[in-house]
Amino acid sequence: MEKPLYPSPYMRITQGYMVGTHRDSYAIDDAGKDSSISSIKAPFTGVIKKIYKEDANEVWLESIDKVLYPDGTEDFMTIMFTHDNNVDDLFIGKVIPKGSDFYQEGTKGNASGNHCHIECGQGKFTGTGWHKNNAGYWSINNGKKPEECLWIDDSITVLNNGGYQFKKIELEKPKEEIKPTSPPIEEQSKEEPKEEIKPASPPIKEQSKEEPVKDNDITFEQTNNKMPKLIFTCSKDDIYAIKLKSGQKLYLD
Repeated sequence: MEKPLYPSPYMRITQGYMVGTHRDSYAIDDAGKDSSISSIKAPFTGVIKKIYKEDANEVWLESIDKVLYPDGTEDFMTIMFTHDNNVDDLFIGKVIPKGSDFYQEGTKGNASGNHCHIECGQGKFTGTGWHKNNAGYWSINNGKKPEECLWIDDSITVLNNGGYQFKKIELEKPKEEIKPTSPPIEEQSKEEPKEEIKPASPPIKEQSKEEPVKDNDITFEQTNNKMPKLIFTCSKDDIYAIKLKSGQKLYLD
């Protein structure tokens, strides 16, 4: 939604509303930077609804969409501009983009010194666009205070605001780039590292508690408490073959 911007790059209000020829209206006169003729910019994207050349080349510009007023109102807006010396380049139905130079200061009509007479009206163009007020002057329909209709920004040089406080459009600060945060470092486990369990060596078989058998210690099985019968005595070291039958026993000393 557009914010209607003050139409002169240099605000120099030479006559305010409700005084002099502006009695019973919210009209203001702006003379721009100096006494020369300065251009007037479209305060919003609008369409020309009426041109009245028989008086002071009045032109009515209506917003093509609702606009945002400084007092918070959201509505269409119609503005009347007066005193341009020549408006032959304009026609009813012409669309003027916001910020475009489309009108000029001048002295056409009842004017002394180059300036632009400006009146703001809330809502769309209605009726003939104006009416004769109680002071006998023609004034825009649905008139509204200019400081309640128009914004200023850093492109407007304020030389004289006429005692009116216009709300300023603050430039939006660029959003601070949000850098991705580093992934959190996982907290180390507070548990003590478990000691590596090595596979146990195979158990060593317990040695027999029995005393080892010595070569010369031969135990003979006793049968009925009798010593075994002597069968043969070796006369010398040699290899001997003995044939045994199943169940026979052999004892050697």
